[in-house]
Amino acid sequence: MTKLISCVAFTLGLLGTSTAFAGERTVTLAVQNMYCAACPYTVKSSLEAVPGVTKVAVSFKNKTAVVTYDDVKADLKALTLATTTAGYPSAPKS
Repeated sequence: MTKLISCVAFTLGLLGTSTAFAGERTVTLAVQNMYCAACPYTVKSSLEAVPGVTKVAVSFKNKTAVVTYDDVKADLKALTLATTTAGYPSAPKS
């Protein structure tokens, strides 16, 4: 009986903690409309404003943004919406 109660308590503890299932993800976005050297700063700022984003590296030369984020706080849709709203539509690079 004690073993059953322990198992149930452990399972409920895991289910109650969403951070137990959190994961850090990294995605490379292909970014459109970057035509000048100042554009990457705007793209980077827009992505850093998304809650859960921990790291952003934007390449003007490659027209990409590499974004590391917490998948519990942010998702791909939020990232692409942020850049699109700033005037730089993006999509995951295949």
